[in-house]
Amino acid sequence: MLGLDPVTIALRIPVLLIVITVHEFAHARMAYHFGDATAEKQGRMNLNPINHLDPIGSLMILLVGFGWAKPVPINPLNFNQYRSGLRWVSFAGPMSNLIFGFVSMLIFRFLLSSGLMYAGGMNISSLAIEFFQQLIMINIYLALFNLLPIPPLDGSKILMSFLSDANLGLYRQLERYAPLILIGLIITGVLGTIIFPLARLVLVIYETILQFIPGL
Repeated sequence: MLGLDPVTIALRIPVLLIVITVHEFAHARMAYHFGDATAEKQGRMNLNPINHLDPIGSLMILLVGFGWAKPVPINPLNFNQYRSGLRWVSFAGPMSNLIFGFVSMLIFRFLLSSGLMYAGGMNISSLAIEFFQQLIMINIYLALFNLLPIPPLDGSKILMSFLSDANLGLYRQLERYAPLILIGLIITGVLGTIIFPLARLVLVIYETILQFIPGL
């Protein structure tokens, strides 16, 4: 599996369940805030990971670190502010992962600095370290991947919320080609050349913020 060892795969499964649940719950909760209760009525505004798994998207996260979950059902026509609602509901998922990624790094650094990370012995501590590393990076990868302005990713809806009606119609004509574009970016490796440098930049931002927290 793309050079991944069984331990990495085993650790990535719970990470996968956590990060996609946070992502989709954030979408649902923000939609509810803007007046759309569709996700709540269909049982998607919860923290049950089984409700949010998409087979292909989950496999992508498991193997390469970025992918997608089963989209939360949202009806933008219910938003009390259409464009603002579309923008913030779409942004809520990636933002929740970026915040969660930072909180994960904060907890990780605290456990390291306090010595608690090593309390369970070498084997347990090494697994815990790899778990947190996976948790931090997959949160970042999932956020950045979904911010790409390619339908049906969140970034496309964020972009649509800023487009004029004329440009919006033109952009929607390109939606039919979006899956091919996405597959092409993945196969050619272009997607990795976009996401990985951005992920390093996010890590630098995390590190910069952590420098201002005493004891870490």
